[in-house]
Amino acid sequence: MRERPISIILFIFAFFSWIPIFSAGGGSGKIYYADIGGSEITKGLYKYMERAVREAEKNGAEVIVFEIDTPGGLADAAADIGRLLSETEMETVAFIHSDAISAGAYIALNMDRIYMAPKSSIGAAAVIEPDGNMADEKSRSYWESKMRDAAEKGGRDPLYALAMVDPEVDLPEYRAPKGKLLTLTGTEALKVGYAEGIVKNKEELIQSLGYSQADVVEVDKTFAERLAEFITNPIVVPILLSLASLGLVLELSSPGFGFPGIFGIASLLLFFYGHFVAGLAGYESILLFAAGIILILLEFFVPGGILGILGAGSVLLSILLAGGNLKLMATNLLISILVAIITMVVLVKIFGKRLTLLNKIILSDATSTEKGYISQPDRTDLLHKTGIALTPLRPAGTIMIGGERIDAVSEGTFIPEGTPVTVIEVEGMRIVVRSDLEEQTH
Repeated sequence: MRERPISIILFIFAFFSWIPIFSAGGGSGKIYYADIGGSEITKGLYKYMERAVREAEKNGAEVIVFEIDTPGGLADAAADIGRLLSETEMETVAFIHSDAISAGAYIALNMDRIYMAPKSSIGAAAVIEPDGNMADEKSRSYWESKMRDAAEKGGRDPLYALAMVDPEVDLPEYRAPKGKLLTLTGTEALKVGYAEGIVKNKEELIQSLGYSQADVVEVDKTFAERLAEFITNPIVVPILLSLASLGLVLELSSPGFGFPGIFGIASLLLFFYGHFVAGLAGYESILLFAAGIILILLEFFVPGGILGILGAGSVLLSILLAGGNLKLMATNLLISILVAIITMVVLVKIFGKRLTLLNKIILSDATSTEKGYISQPDRTDLLHKTGIALTPLRPAGTIMIGGERIDAVSEGTFIPEGTPVTVIEVEGMRIVVRSDLEEQTH
């Protein structure tokens, strides 16, 4: 009889020990949370998101949440991020804390679920060129297909995604009449199926997902990732290259090697470091850059200019390869070269600076007459002197004046050997003579 109370007690203990598991209803587990708020979409951001996904997968997370607040960024970087999100087996959730504009809208649409804060928005995803104009038809068509595919994969109506890209899509009920891109508020996104809910903050989001008891792991950006994200920003890249060209040009106008040269080289090293961390610059572009610098240095010791030209070409090519987007990097390089040219003109023409270091590469001395140099002997002393034709002049030949053999030409007539002649014109090395017999005939 004593065994029955003990059995009952063990049964009650086992029953209550299982209650938290059933009551959690998916509320336990592990969630990874990555904040990409305030970031432009760059290759540096892609590396951070890739690390967050890989860590979450490795540690058995069930869900990964990306908090989004971005004005957009590079389309190719967004395409890489979309591919990353599509390939993972984990559930992906976008929490649009403020805005998911342009490429940010595309990234959000590639996630399994979208939640938005009360005053957030999503949309306006047209492709814009660096000059501020709409992209060409080919680029627009490509981006429209990417937006449509992202919407369809999430079971969302692609019409609204197309209206975010194409201003010709008419949706006046959502403040997007023809000629204006669509941008949805949280309420509108919820209505058209572009959001699963509206939440105020991270805690409310996790509760809405059903993971209130989950272990939330926040993935912070490393210093290298923050630096790479900053350096690969499409606004920062031309500034960094312009600072590099400015520093190197100022170094050319200064004796020795000082702060401007160090500043210029440091700017280039920062450029390559950021693009290397972001996965844009491979070892080939870095080796090409190093080879270019070596060739330029060798130009100081080997005359000719060929090594300097090859070195400069290698450096420019390495920068183009490191940028990923050739068209964008070509534009950035042109800007930096223009800055260098303007700086050189200002230094030389306005401040009268001499490019000291450049003078060691380029020959600037001139052998002018003012410095005592003459390109050929002056024979004006022969003018009106007489001599004898040592050879027939047809019209060129050789004459003898005062015991000196001289190459000469006649006025155009034939002068036989042994004929007396007189110098009537001297033009540098050209000695023109006339037959004395011809003068006597006249």
